[in-house]
Amino acid sequence: MPKDAAVEEFAGLVRALKARDGRSYEALGRRLSVSASTLHRYCSGATVPEEFAVVDRLALLCGADEEERRALEAAWTEADRARRRAASPAPTPVPAVSAAPQSNPEPSAPEPGPGPAPDPTAPEAPRARPRRGAPAPLLVAAAVALVVLALAAALLGHPTRTASAPAPASTAPGRTAAPLPFTWSIGPQLWEGGCGHTYLVDRVPRAVAPPPVAADSGAWAGTHGAVHGGEALVRITVQGRSPSDAVVLHALHVRVVDRAAPLPWHAYRMDNGCGGAVTPRHFAVDLDRPRPLARPVDGLDASGAKVRKIPAVSFPYKVTSSDPEELLVSARTAGCDCRWYLELEWSAGGRTGTVRITDGGKPFRTSGTRGRPAYVHDSAEGRWITDSDSGQTG
Repeated sequence: MPKDAAVEEFAGLVRALKARDGRSYEALGRRLSVSASTLHRYCSGATVPEEFAVVDRLALLCGADEEERRALEAAWTEADRARRRAASPAPTPVPAVSAAPQSNPEPSAPEPGPGPAPDPTAPEAPRARPRRGAPAPLLVAAAVALVVLALAAALLGHPTRTASAPAPASTAPGRTAAPLPFTWSIGPQLWEGGCGHTYLVDRVPRAVAPPPVAADSGAWAGTHGAVHGGEALVRITVQGRSPSDAVVLHALHVRVVDRAAPLPWHAYRMDNGCGGAVTPRHFAVDLDRPRPLARPVDGLDASGAKVRKIPAVSFPYKVTSSDPEELLVSARTAGCDCRWYLELEWSAGGRTGTVRITDGGKPFRTSGTRGRPAYVHDSAEGRWITDSDSGQTG
């Protein structure tokens, strides 16, 4: 199938960056926390990254200026739209009906509470009959009373809470909220080496679609209600806002908010296993421990003829706008259906704070797979088949 023009344009820009840098796919892939084959697919246009963060990281490594990065982001946006259009199923036609379509009414405003009690000593004002179609004076008075109460609460130090103004993710003690001196993003649907992962799905094999490419794993998992099986890989990309003022990352904490028995679902493996270089900023988490820790582990350099160990590097890290950092967290469990999140401690310019890292506002979720029926996809037959190694899952 021919590639979309937007995808071709984006792939051309990625190839140009790679050619400018001169490093091999393996060497660049290690810095980007992706495999060499995944980076090659970006350059060839075979797939489009699910997030711009990995592309922006590539641009920084290859010396792109601000204008080039904006152009690259615009090209990625168009290519990502094309990818989503291609991945979306055709809409089911809706039969026409003879009844006139109903307009969607605006949501009704919340009914106002009671106003302040009347003063019994005040003379009663004459009451005028409200005109048809005009707002009732009682409603207007109630609305004014609510505004007065809200202002009074603010002056007394008890501000009202609204859904449109969530609490800041990080605040320095004794100060008002200020913008974070860095930006961060996550990749919550990573596969080992870009090609191997296990999902738990509450569906029989015939009701499960074929495995997607890694870049489309988020949409596939969402459609199937899938949960990470045995291990969840989360990539955190942190980048400072200033080229000179560094932000120091001090620690990464793991918070388990709920534990339950492992899900009794089927396990679906995206691949029979594959290898790839591991980023040095790699942290292993054992969710089965009473107090899990993010433990730094060694990385591997597979770019040469021999595999070389890269010693683990722990906190603290420094980040600026030109020197971002990527942290890869591998959270494993065999004995629970765990919901968890991360907390990143930082300091900069006399400020300190903690950022909560979640999966779009919800905890990450990982469940053990031991003893669960496991399947791999047979591309020749076009169906899921029993995995002969199912006894080793989770």
